[in-house]
Amino acid sequence: MKNKNIAIVGATGAVGREFVGCLESRGVPLASLKLLASARSAGQTQSFRGQTLAIEELKEDSFNGVDIALFSAGSGISKQYAPIAVKAGAVVVDNSSAFRADPAIPLVVPEINAHRMKDHKGIIANPNCAAITTLVPLWPVHQANPVRRLIVSTYQAASGGGAALMEELEFSTRAYLDGKEYAPKVVKYPYAFNLFSHNTAIDMATGYNDEEAKVIKETKKIFEDDRIAVSATCIRVPVLRAHSVSMTFECERPITPQEVKALLAKAPGVRIVDDWANNYFPMPKDASGQGDVLAGRIRKDLSDPSGKSISMFVAADQLLKGAALNAVQIAELL
Repeated sequence: MKNKNIAIVGATGAVGREFVGCLESRGVPLASLKLLASARSAGQTQSFRGQTLAIEELKEDSFNGVDIALFSAGSGISKQYAPIAVKAGAVVVDNSSAFRADPAIPLVVPEINAHRMKDHKGIIANPNCAAITTLVPLWPVHQANPVRRLIVSTYQAASGGGAALMEELEFSTRAYLDGKEYAPKVVKYPYAFNLFSHNTAIDMATGYNDEEAKVIKETKKIFEDDRIAVSATCIRVPVLRAHSVSMTFECERPITPQEVKALLAKAPGVRIVDDWANNYFPMPKDASGQGDVLAGRIRKDLSDPSGKSISMFVAADQLLKGAALNAVQIAELL
């Protein structure tokens, strides 16, 4: 990496800023860093390792000399500019949904399927944040005792909707506490002291929203196992950052909570938080600002008399492991 020129597309967004922070905090020894955003952001500045970097307008010639481009500016921008970056010689790590479902493009979580990076043809997709949070702690179990059925309920933070939704949560909460009216601008419903189904479109044939469909499809692709039966319910909750997931999974063979804990104790990217005596388990406040997926509430599913099912609760920082950190880990491996 020390000789690599890196570009960040969407540098002024919530994930874009975390890209910069991850590169700095991890001491990635790059040669240069270019920050790209829309024309309205051009001329703004960000600090990086004691330097002041100017935001440049994203243009077709922005990728000349760039080795790795980290994208987080929405699927439309990715579809338009990722092929241009690849043609200029860059490898793109894309955080949008633009390429995740494409069977020819690797969908990578480094702790799970880093080997798939060798299959890239210029673009590597960064998975959905809820999928990453779910799958990092599930993977070591799946390797030891294949998961055959997975039911997840997500509690997704405002950060998943970007800086504008985080701001809406802050402003609407302040207005609520002050007894003032606040008209929602980013989502349809009042956000303060409320929760609602994830604000993506519902498939009228299945009743599942787009976020739920992503979790289902990406689980199968990342695990390379279409036999896993997956159901998901994705809910937006009034938390600034860090997604949480309640999951129950059924394995091929009987499995105990002790076996699951032993597997997670040595799993990369996972930290067990499972203090029954003090009723202390994964929480967004502890997951925020750090890179591990916190896992706890590891217990038998008492509704399954076969002994093959476990229930678990996990939490991870959506802006870090759910987005920027995962992408930077991919860049480091490149």
